[in-house]
Amino acid sequence: MLIPYGRQSISKEDMQAVHDVLCSDYLTQGPVIPEFEKAIAEYVSASYAVAVSSGTAALHIACLALGLTKGDWLWTSPITFVASANCGLYCGAKVDFVDIDPDTFNMSVSALSIKLEQAEKKGTLPKVIIPVHFAGQSCEMQAIALLAKKYGIKLIEDACHALGSEYQNKRIGCCQYSDITVYSFHPVKMITTGEGGMAVTNQKSLAKRMRLLACHGITRDIDEMSNKPDGAWYYQQIELGFNYRMTDIQAALGLSQLSSLPQFIQQRKKIAQDYDKGLKELPLKGQIGLLESNSSRHLYTIRLNIEQLAKTHLQVFNQLREKGIGANLHYIPVHMQPFYQQFGFCQNDFPEAEKYYQEAISLPIFPDLTESQQLYVIEQLKQILRG
Repeated sequence: MLIPYGRQSISKEDMQAVHDVLCSDYLTQGPVIPEFEKAIAEYVSASYAVAVSSGTAALHIACLALGLTKGDWLWTSPITFVASANCGLYCGAKVDFVDIDPDTFNMSVSALSIKLEQAEKKGTLPKVIIPVHFAGQSCEMQAIALLAKKYGIKLIEDACHALGSEYQNKRIGCCQYSDITVYSFHPVKMITTGEGGMAVTNQKSLAKRMRLLACHGITRDIDEMSNKPDGAWYYQQIELGFNYRMTDIQAALGLSQLSSLPQFIQQRKKIAQDYDKGLKELPLKGQIGLLESNSSRHLYTIRLNIEQLAKTHLQVFNQLREKGIGANLHYIPVHMQPFYQQFGFCQNDFPEAEKYYQEAISLPIFPDLTESQQLYVIEQLKQILRG
């Protein structure tokens, strides 16, 4: 049986929470959604939270709320899931990337600084930058925020990997250095709602706009209507929105899962520490964290020292799979995707990201990974790399 790289952990309490909603009067837009939103906002110390159908939906409405539109630029990391870039295209904007730091695997501040200087001269500064907290490791948000302020750029933190992570002793999502932070609740993430996401912010106007966009652009607020309501049933569509709503069923699962998050993080950190110890003599390196950060360890990604091996990256990956280990690779650089090639991106545009792709492998890490399973992964990797 394959050991997956990640999977959900569902308790009896989670099942009961979902069962309770199924037996209630509301399956979709009921009372549990605002409870979940409030709980997430309080957990990350943000003022507002908007629950949506996915992390991708959260990214989309965050971009729209910040006014990203045709002719604008959005920049993000090439080492991320395609949604971090696609959200810009959804808005009609153009997308570009900033190369990564080879140690943190996150957006490089030095590369960002150089690229912004060049963009200012060309008149192509981005309206929005999306730093991605890869694997739960925080980006250098203070430095990125200083650059954003200098050039008048909005920031969205892609924290889809980073619920529970900390930066400068505050939880990622407090939006100290950003306008909006977004999360994903996909089954392999820190907590799950099946599919689902959340956008958090400290700005009331942004929260209001995102909530409107997530529900077809429809309002029941009389103050926002252009004419007097016809009756208690009345609502108005005041702009073009989307059906990005979360259900009460999903929110109930998420709210229950949130109570287990401290335990999930503790287990993930223990697994990561055991990998660090078990793999330290091998020709590879792991992600190096910032001193001012505390990762929730969504992923455990290694980079092979290929020049020290008699095997290729692909051979190591395939042999892990042959041994029943569900290794994965996060991620193919977005600019190398065939769809993005049409925009003129070429090989060697982002050399650090491309080198990372030639070396990276994600090993199994999830709360229910057993000690014996992890020892098996470590021993098999040792045998494979030592030949």
